[in-house]
Amino acid sequence: MNEERARDMTEGRNDACDFAVDIGLYSNIFLALLKTTVGIVGHSAALLADGINSTSDFIYYIAVKIFVKLSRQPADDEHPYGHAQFETIAALVVGAFIITTGVAIFWDSADRGWHLYKGLAEANRISIYALWTALFTIALKIGLAIKTRSIGRSTGNPVIAALAKDHVNDIMASASAAVGIILALAGYAWVDPLAGAVVALFILKTGVGILKEAAMELMDTVPGKELDAQIREALAGVEGVLKVEEVHAHRFGPHFMVNIKFCVDGDLAVSMGDRIATRAEKTLYDKFHHIRKIYTHYHPENR
Repeated sequence: MNEERARDMTEGRNDACDFAVDIGLYSNIFLALLKTTVGIVGHSAALLADGINSTSDFIYYIAVKIFVKLSRQPADDEHPYGHAQFETIAALVVGAFIITTGVAIFWDSADRGWHLYKGLAEANRISIYALWTALFTIALKIGLAIKTRSIGRSTGNPVIAALAKDHVNDIMASASAAVGIILALAGYAWVDPLAGAVVALFILKTGVGILKEAAMELMDTVPGKELDAQIREALAGVEGVLKVEEVHAHRFGPHFMVNIKFCVDGDLAVSMGDRIATRAEKTLYDKFHHIRKIYTHYHPENR
């Protein structure tokens, strides 16, 4: 029964993650074509920068789909806990793509802005359609951000959480582009490429944040005090567990591996201690569905 429930939960999680990736992929294909075309035809450096960002999004979404599929490979002799860490690697890929795109956009936009400001280049009149495109992007990305963030939280998938942050990043980027376009339409042409550079800064900030979180997870950073307290509270209700001494947990993809050391009555038989440990493990498995494996060690309470 537990195995069937776990299988259903895994399938539901996989379907939700696939939906988040697919809707983001198809949306970015559409936005990349729309913003790049309007940015070129409408003479908006800020919108063009935003379009290049969407093009980069489309490319790394393909990489994300590949890594997500690899993460679902079954466990084997070399990977006894499965391949879920591919999800974290995918988050690293997302972060790297975002940073690379941000650097390229910042360099190009800053260069254009400087030439316009110094009068070394002629400013082209920006089309009003560039503004409508930026506003449409903001509305679409708000919806995508809300949905993807919800899926990221419910599944605990680091790459989906990273994609949600990138949607938020796109909202800020498109908002900056819209402001730049409005000012450019008002006669301040040099502000448009400056807005493109601001877009790049938002992109860089998001990329660095995603890289940091994914790297910390791969370096086996232990979960926070909240999980530690929850595990201790659950074990406090297990008959025979006198005191919990240590709780060490580390993430493996969407799951946790937990090592626990607790005290039992020193006068009990070893077989009774084993039964207490089994009860402790079952309690945690029932309460925390995201815990994949539990290792327990018990010893006599110090008196």
